[in-house]
Amino acid sequence: MAETSIKASEYEALRNNPYLRRGRLLSVVMRGILFACAALSVAITAAIIWVLVSESWIFFKQVPLLAFLTDTHWTPVFTDAHYGILPLLTATFWAAGIAMAVATPLGLALSIYLSEFARPNLRETLKPILEMLAAVPTVVFGYFALLFLTPLARQFIPGLSGFNLLVPGFVMGIMILPYIVSISEDAMRAVPMSLREGAFALGMSRWRMSMTVIIPAAFSGVTAAFLLGFARAVGETMVVAIAAGQNPNLTADPREGAATITAYIVQMSLGDLPHGSLAYSTIFAAGLVLFLITLAFNVIGFFLRKRFREAY
Repeated sequence: MAETSIKASEYEALRNNPYLRRGRLLSVVMRGILFACAALSVAITAAIIWVLVSESWIFFKQVPLLAFLTDTHWTPVFTDAHYGILPLLTATFWAAGIAMAVATPLGLALSIYLSEFARPNLRETLKPILEMLAAVPTVVFGYFALLFLTPLARQFIPGLSGFNLLVPGFVMGIMILPYIVSISEDAMRAVPMSLREGAFALGMSRWRMSMTVIIPAAFSGVTAAFLLGFARAVGETMVVAIAAGQNPNLTADPREGAATITAYIVQMSLGDLPHGSLAYSTIFAAGLVLFLITLAFNVIGFFLRKRFREAY
């Protein structure tokens, strides 16, 4: 009985301890704040989707979905209006594809070098310098592409137009390098050292170990890095709006200029389109397509990561 009473009294003392009560109160408050932040992010996302869908519904009530997806002309403000998204979609994928063609080998090579080959002092110097590219305003990259790289490239690439998709795509590839390299390098460095030691014990070279052990082990993070880079390239606005032109042109030649989805949204947003008009609704229809593209690639990345984890 005495021990029970002592334990009960100790429990009561701990329960009434002001420091513990303050800690419990702080824990409840912090949980509430974190839940509110999470709920706010979900609510904002839901609100964005609602605006896109509701405004796009006005557009699709007047324009058939089949015509929207298959028509090869996009002239919503002309007298003879056409609403085919293919020219904008083709230009967007051309620019993003060129960007990824530049960023994928460079980003992977830099990530492997910083993670496995560079000395710590050199890594701590190079990585912040590389990440400083993300701080450069995109409008600067746009005018750099238009006024410097395009005239330079026209001396070596015959038939390159003053406004084209090739040079902005290349510049966007350089722009997204900090995102790809930073996330990929962090994922590679998170691979347990025991895997590296096991590879060296089997006689592997550092390069072979990087390609056959590190990259597969860090596949989830590397995939996330490249998906983030692709989403950044698809959603880039100022570089393509300045250097790729604003003419919706369905072309298979990246040497020609064409308007991407984001460039069209900027162009129309600066005009005097009446609210509620069909031309005004095209802004949201194009934005909805852009949202669905990004969502699709994120879902693909999720299933790729899941399948890879199950396989390994």
